[in-house]
Amino acid sequence: MSHFIRILTLFFLITTILMGCGQQETQSQVIQSQEPKSVGYLRLPLNGAVKTLDPGLILKINQVEVVEQLFLGLTDFDPKTYEVLPELAKDWQVSHNATVYTFRLRQDVKWTNGEPVKAQNIVWAIRRNISPKTDSPYAHTLYIIKNAERLYEGEITDMSKLGVRGIDDYTVEFTLKQPASYFPALASLWTYRPLPRQAIEQYGKNWIEPKLMQTNGPYRLTEWDKGSRLILNKNPDYYEAEKVNIAEVHYTIVHENSLALAMYEKNEVDIVGGQVYLQLPQREMSRIKSDPNLRKERHITPSFCTEWYGFNTQRAPMDNPLVRKAIAAAIDKKTLLNVIIKGENITATTFTPPPIFGAVEPSEEVGILFRPKQAKAWLAKAGYPDGKGFPEIVLMYNTSKNHSEVANAIKVILKHHLNIDIEIRGYDFLSYITTLTEESKPHLFRMSWCPDYPDAHVGLYDVFHPTQGINWIGWDNLEFAQQVEQARQISNPEKRKKHYRRAEEILTEEEAVIIPLYFSRTQFLVKPWVKEWYPTGFGGQQIRFWRLEL
Repeated sequence: MSHFIRILTLFFLITTILMGCGQQETQSQVIQSQEPKSVGYLRLPLNGAVKTLDPGLILKINQVEVVEQLFLGLTDFDPKTYEVLPELAKDWQVSHNATVYTFRLRQDVKWTNGEPVKAQNIVWAIRRNISPKTDSPYAHTLYIIKNAERLYEGEITDMSKLGVRGIDDYTVEFTLKQPASYFPALASLWTYRPLPRQAIEQYGKNWIEPKLMQTNGPYRLTEWDKGSRLILNKNPDYYEAEKVNIAEVHYTIVHENSLALAMYEKNEVDIVGGQVYLQLPQREMSRIKSDPNLRKERHITPSFCTEWYGFNTQRAPMDNPLVRKAIAAAIDKKTLLNVIIKGENITATTFTPPPIFGAVEPSEEVGILFRPKQAKAWLAKAGYPDGKGFPEIVLMYNTSKNHSEVANAIKVILKHHLNIDIEIRGYDFLSYITTLTEESKPHLFRMSWCPDYPDAHVGLYDVFHPTQGINWIGWDNLEFAQQVEQARQISNPEKRKKHYRRAEEILTEEEAVIIPLYFSRTQFLVKPWVKEWYPTGFGGQQIRFWRLEL
């Protein structure tokens, strides 16, 4: 271990070795000695209260989780490859210019009142969700449909001009405002799911109550105490009901991850971890790893989020690519992960995490690696040999203990390798978001990005396109824009991947306008009687494919 790494380790190491080892481990061993077993239904902690289950109004991940069990999407994803698969749709066709998608629907899908699910249910749902009166928080996911954004903004009011129609009872056609090869993945989202028009018009906001709610998925809602729990039962009218192995699912509302872990150890829930089932407390990870029972029940999976820092390319000296490259090459990400961040994350040099479609495999070494000698050479070439004359720059982050520790570690790293000074500023979340939109924002800023569906478009285009993306970095690169535009317009998967690879090269290596730090991974504890379990990184979990060993 180098002298620098030893200094960094001593500076940031958190003393957790002695916390919670004795009494709590004994408790776990006592619990295991009682030979716990399945109670016959699945018990899950849910992160926070669920205020609505209306697919057009949901926003939080706990709502998405429950809606996934109740309503079918047009498409879904293979849990291993994340390839787009049919769900409510049997198949689909796309026009030669990738602007018209035609989905043929299954004819054996029913609402829980016995009526068939038809194309008209989808058309009505999308018209409702794009209406400004509905105020759907995810209405923007419909903007790719012709005239959708104009309807939402009130520029036009005639819903018949919206680019979605039912050709017949079991065929729905989407006309898009521009080519979108990623559309089948986008169509998996809850804003595209069919809704029971008659029930909504009859009962208004109360249509989501258990006795009134009509759903079409593998489960139906039977009990809902809004501050406490939800109970789902297998839907006997689901078209593959015989394949649904778990007959009953109990969600318990939990607000603290430490409480969720305690419930797991007391055998009150069957799974804990991830975002929706409450993350495992970092301070407990040493104990979990050393516990002879818990460590066997621990699973590590991708979360598909990227932690990164962006440069404000509108401010000197960050308008100089050599400066950006120097800073990127000077950051030792492995040390950051091992000493400061910890967890089970993977260092990143590109933006899109595998296995999302269009991601570049780490083995290809696209992006800038940790090379301190090269970093010094780039900084000298930029006019700042050994950091001389380099102005003080500001790094900002949204306030949290972890973000503060990482920011301060970067400050130490850049001083050590480049002899440059940075000022650290923490902002509360609302102030942080406001500051991000300002041209005069600090030189460096911390971000995390978690896509809604597994396609590189949702990150590379939506975040970094110079005119159509969020573009917090204030960057304008014509070739990058052309690459992500072409990837959006063509249907050939291999050609799309080549465009996204080139876009990643420009973004993270040639222009180095961002510093990808790591691809985050999440951890679960899963009881041994939960079989066929696997996590899904997008939408809710596919509980219908799990089973319990009774």
